[in-house]
Amino acid sequence: MLILTRKPGESILIGDDIEVTITSIDQNKVRVGIKGPAHIPIYREELYRKIQKENRAAALIGKDEFENLLDIYSSGRKSDGPDRQ
Repeated sequence: MLILTRKPGESILIGDDIEVTITSIDQNKVRVGIKGPAHIPIYREELYRKIQKENRAAALIGKDEFENLLDIYSSGRKSDGPDRQ
């Protein structure tokens, strides 16, 4: 891990097109601004971990559940919930 010291208003460049700027420092919080290409998503670490967890859970859906969802979305009808027909 590279560790750098920066003051408010100073930046760090990552590659040719990502700029990380320290915008302010208050007590125990550092505000960071990030500029980068629109096609590169930027997430807070805790949100990214939650997205990964949800994606893993979604990948575990069974074949029957998947086919039921496919039926619901292709027919335009609403689901009555699990186990209700």
